[in-house]
Amino acid sequence: MSELGRVRWQCRRGMLELDLLLRRFVDRGYHDLSSEERGAFSRLLDYPDDTLLELLMGRMTSTEGAIASVIEKIRAAQHHA
Repeated sequence: MSELGRVRWQCRRGMLELDLLLRRFVDRGYHDLSSEERGAFSRLLDYPDDTLLELLMGRMTSTEGAIASVIEKIRAAQHHA
């Protein structure tokens, strides 16, 4: 399985909202991430669904700079067609 295929598989979540947010980001912005940011994205996917949704909705913030940066990129990807 390719890296992108593996990432798409990891983005499958128990919440439709997360599936849509993460899939859109993988399609629109994942390829632009640095290797450090890809590592942060992978760590982000280890979070429980509830926490991940709170972070992506801006109701929580991460104290880890790399993860906070990736969250901002995910959120920004939602506004670009």
